[in-house]
Formats: sequence, C-alpha cells, structure tokens
Amino acid sequence: MTINDTQTEIIEEFSEVDDWMDRYAMIIDMGNSLPPIDESLKTPDRLIEGCQSRVWLDAQLTDDGKVQYAAESDAVIVKGIIALLVKVLNNHTPREILDADLHFINDIGLSEHLSPTRSNGLLAMLKQMKLYALAFDQTRH
Repeated sequence: MTINDTQTEIIEEFSEVDDWMDRYAMIIDMGNSLPPIDESLKTPDRLIEGCQSRVWLDAQLTDDGKVQYAAESDAVIVKGIIALLVKVLNNHTPREILDADLHFINDIGLSEHLSPTRSNGLLAMLKQMKLYALAFDQTRH
C-alpha cells in the first residue's frame, strides 16, 4: 500500500464517526495497538523535543531500503497520534516519506481538534520522522 492508500483508509475510517469523543476513542485504540518499544530504546536521544508528554521514536533502515519506526508515549492520545503517523509512514522508502503530503491530518479534522501543545507535539513527531528519513536518504547516496 502506498502512503496515500493508507491515508485514504484512515480518512474513510474516521468519516464513519461524527462525534469527536468517538474519534478520540479510535485514536486511543490505535495507540493501544502500537507494539511497545524495547526499554533500551527509551533513551534521551530518542525523546522528541517539543512534545509536552514523553514520546520516544526510533527508526531503522531495513535491508530492502524501507524505514521502520518504533514509537511510544506515556500519554494515551499522543500515543494514538504517533500510532497514526507510524501507520502511514512505516515500511516506505526514505524518499517516499520525504515526498509525502500528509493531508489526512487535516482531512480527518485532527489538527483543529488538538490543543496547541498537542498540535506542536504532532508537528515535532512528524518533523523527527522526516529527519530520520532524510538521514537515511543521505546515507544511501
């Protein structure tokens, strides 16, 4: 599946639910389905700056040139948000990640329903995911 296919799938899932309390429940469920990261990855260098809650993000480049993310947060909504980002960007090439237009965030109304601090955190998580992709992209050339 392409990044846009995954975005379309998420948009369709959220379009079936009108109430934002139910949408938050969906986001929390996504966070709960995120596999826990190894305790050894919960290091200060993997903490994302700009998030009010603690978010750890790790990325590895697989042998076939795809980026695999591992993430965790100590806050349920934030964990759901990072789970959404991982779902969309995981297992794609660094170039696909760098070129992606992540319109689903606005399309599902997420950005307008987050507090300013969570919005900043979302941008910080996305920025860090793209920085990993950029670093991997640079090492491959």
